[in-house]
Amino acid sequence: MNREEFIISAAIVLFFAFLLGWLSRWLLQRLNMVSEKDLNELNKISAALHEAEQNNEQSRNRQLELNKNISQLEAELAAAMDGLRSARLEMEDLRSAALDKKS
Repeated sequence: MNREEFIISAAIVLFFAFLLGWLSRWLLQRLNMVSEKDLNELNKISAALHEAEQNNEQSRNRQLELNKNISQLEAELAAAMDGLRSARLEMEDLRSAALDKKS
């Protein structure tokens, strides 16, 4: 094998290596390509996820509001029970005073 044959065979081998690499890259690109249908589906999923997150945040806010209202109502109930207890004690004192005055 002389020098010219070696150069030609090396050029052919390099050309086929380049061609094989290019075809491999093209094939991988075609296989990994995302279709329009997949993009639309991803958009729908992301929109549904966003809506679910908004609903979750709204429900958390509503739960916090309801817990605050429950705390306020419990405080009002405790105050009303204390007022009722003091009114009963005062009524008992007045009743015993009236009975003592009567007898």
